[in-house]
Amino acid sequence: MPDLSLRALNRTLLARQHLIEPAPLTPAALIEQLVAVQGQEPNWPYLGLWNRLSHFTREDLAAALAANEVVRSTTLRRTVHLTTAADFRWLRPTLHDLVAGAVRLAYYRDELDGVDHAALAAAGREVLGDRLLTRRELGTALAERFPDRHVRRLADAVEAMVPLVHGPECGEWGRWRNRYVTVGLAAVRIGPLAPEPRPETLVRRYLAAFGPATVADAQAWSGATRLAPVFAALRPELTVLRDADGRELFDLPGAVIADPDTPVPVRFLPAFDNAVLGYRDRRRVVSEPDRRRTAAEASAGVPVYLVDGFVHGRWSLAGSTLRIEPWHPLGNSDAAAVREEAERTLNFLFPSGEGAISIVR
Repeated sequence: MPDLSLRALNRTLLARQHLIEPAPLTPAALIEQLVAVQGQEPNWPYLGLWNRLSHFTREDLAAALAANEVVRSTTLRRTVHLTTAADFRWLRPTLHDLVAGAVRLAYYRDELDGVDHAALAAAGREVLGDRLLTRRELGTALAERFPDRHVRRLADAVEAMVPLVHGPECGEWGRWRNRYVTVGLAAVRIGPLAPEPRPETLVRRYLAAFGPATVADAQAWSGATRLAPVFAALRPELTVLRDADGRELFDLPGAVIADPDTPVPVRFLPAFDNAVLGYRDRRRVVSEPDRRRTAAEASAGVPVYLVDGFVHGRWSLAGSTLRIEPWHPLGNSDAAAVREEAERTLNFLFPSGEGAISIVR
């Protein structure tokens, strides 16, 4: 196969992410295909799923969370994601070193100085038992055993060292920020976790949703390190391609590469969307100059919109007003398509019809 063009990679990404043609799937089935959906701010995953599903209501995701079919917890990149319960059982053990390694950061260092980490983790398990507690409730109980320590830091450390999941209400629609999070033992809430890491599963699942991609891309997406030996071991069963710069890309055998001329619709993506966060080299969806526009502010943590498959600008909400900030000129047809998709997005966010659109000139 000839070297893959940037547009071929772009269309392949959007096709695998169901951003060209929405999929007739349940929220759990889509999240399984994507491996995980970043969700530290409760509302954003709803918009990401709505963009990708042919039929989706807010109640669909809320029901999956309430049934523990989908769970919310810290996994990829040491940030909060939604995963299926089945995937969490292998994904969290695979990323254990990454997540638990947080306790070595400066944020914890002084507060945990002299504290036996294993004893703290064991105390956290004992305090939680079969209950859901707020982080403050957990920290307060731990402070009785580890006095003169920062209450919240104790709870956060346990959450890093021990696989926990959040209460389903933490992922309910209605909040752009989540101040009060409840946590419980994952093994109690969803059953036993895998006894060993499964890095090969991590790589295969990543490539299915994001390939073709480099080792560095997989590491940036997951936060895991030392994946090069895993790719090397899997190499005989992977397809090896190259991009226009000659870099080696890996993919699953038989995986479809999209036609670079495939037309794609305008999409308004939520903050932290998978399509933008899936790579170290994000040029297949956002140009490097455009990436740098928000890098100091929040990396990919701002909502953006796509025109012709690539990030064209950012958007935000001011109350119920959807504010669009183009970074590049818009022709008449593209401007009409952007406004039409903005109205569709606004209707999802504010179905009562009180929203408005503002375009920054």
